[in-house]
Amino acid sequence: MERNFYSIQDGPMSTYQEIVEREQQFLLGTYARYPLALQRGKGVYLFDFEGNKYLDMLSGLGVNALGHAHPRIVKVIRDQAAKVIHLSNLYYNEYQGLLAEKLCKLSGLQRAFFSNSGTEAIEGALKLVRAAGHDRGGEAKSKVVALDGSFHGRTLGALSLTGQPKYRKNFDPLPGAVQFIDRNDIEQLNAAVSDETCAIVIEPIQGEGGIRPASVEFLKAAREAATRHNAALIFDEIQCGMGRTGTMFAFQYFGVKPDVVCLAKPIAAGLPLGAFLVTEELGAAMSAGKHGTTFGGGPLASRVALEYFAILEEEHRLEQVQRVGAYFTAELQNLVDKFEIAVEQRGVGMIQALELSVPAKGFVEGAIAEGVLWNVTQENVIRFLPPFLTEEKHIDKGIKTLKKLLKATQKEAKAAKKAESAVAAQ
Repeated sequence: MERNFYSIQDGPMSTYQEIVEREQQFLLGTYARYPLALQRGKGVYLFDFEGNKYLDMLSGLGVNALGHAHPRIVKVIRDQAAKVIHLSNLYYNEYQGLLAEKLCKLSGLQRAFFSNSGTEAIEGALKLVRAAGHDRGGEAKSKVVALDGSFHGRTLGALSLTGQPKYRKNFDPLPGAVQFIDRNDIEQLNAAVSDETCAIVIEPIQGEGGIRPASVEFLKAAREAATRHNAALIFDEIQCGMGRTGTMFAFQYFGVKPDVVCLAKPIAAGLPLGAFLVTEELGAAMSAGKHGTTFGGGPLASRVALEYFAILEEEHRLEQVQRVGAYFTAELQNLVDKFEIAVEQRGVGMIQALELSVPAKGFVEGAIAEGVLWNVTQENVIRFLPPFLTEEKHIDKGIKTLKKLLKATQKEAKAAKKAESAVAAQ
């Protein structure tokens, strides 16, 4: 059903207006939200306060991989909340060790640390490799190599690794000793990494940077350079990991194993939880008291995370990501072949993008009006992070909406170009 999502702002004061006005009065103005207030979700759909249904092709920026209100997750949350939610890390809890064991066995790494978010996972990993670097080569072994176009979070340490000036602006001076190189440039990589390098930090698929995968050759070269110079290879899989590529970890999809992998987003099915996993040797650099957290790895989040992995395995969701992801890739490529303003399909599984030759903001607003949710990154890239429950019929709905918007936008672009030519000819 097509709807004008602006219509909820008309007439008497609506729930939407009340929500917006309250936030504008009391919240710090850090979010440029779309004009939509959502009340509840079920499976791959979200619903606003007027009862309109939206196909969710963004899943809370990759968090809601199991969709909304999954009955097994709801049941576990209710059961654990009635027992204990928080204990602090002064004491053992039943589930944190089980979750660490699960992640270590799935990844082949040996130690885990739990945080509240992906940014905090990056911060912890950065502290770890600095400490390990000092152990390996003294204080001089503290330099980090990161990639242009990357995004690792918004705290000062994570920003220091983020290769996008728009996020770093106004926050200098940031922690130093970070050198940025171009993604997939092996020559730059080898020139940048030295015996003073403590870590190389890479998103196997850049998320905020526009769904841009690293090449297997580049990742292998990074692995070799890190080994050669006794540095740590860190993969930031906060957006692209935990099943989104159709493998549990993105590094398994690319066939290159890091020393550290940072995780978050879907791991606790919507509850705040992040983690970094490390080798035994690197983990030895963090002794008692060198790092910690109040909330990370609490009993509620850890138990829900264990249920997340059980659901992925028992419902065969990774196989579904592979199957439906391949279908989605083909359908997006068909749009590139058909429409001039569709430049490139990128991504795999349930992390995909369509780059346009025109600004993409209107495609988000137009999709909302059609009952579909996705977002834009890098101004002209439509980003898709659908739930793992997504089926081919849901992809068909999204593609149908994209076709409609592409057709209208391309027609407008051609008309504008024709008008410009007519004026120039006068």
